Amino acid sequence: MGAIFRYIPNEGNTEINNVYRALADPTRRRVLALLRERDMTAGELAAQFDQAWPTMSGHFNVLREADLIAADKVGTTITYHLNLSVLEEAMAALLETFKITSKEPA
Repeated sequence: MGAIFRYIPNEGNTEINNVYRALADPTRRRVLALLRERDMTAGELAAQFDQAWPTMSGHFNVLREADLIAADKVGTTITYHLNLSVLEEAMAALLETFKITSKEPA
């Protein structure tokens, strides 16, 4: 299970900064969307993009460092899965930062 963090305004929270950095790239957001559908191997994910393998590997590393995805290795096969709790925490922190609350239906 990934690290869960609590957002503290103006504290330079490294974990959440890593998450936001990871989410800033459209390729990485698409990787997360694909993993939302199902776990996928590195090869399956890379096949969805028109990018070189080292570039995709770099994207996977950024996502792992942000704890947004986790990898299971069996032999030479790496299977990635989404760490949804970290993504949910990041979204909650973003909403808190901007004091956004959900509006209840009237």
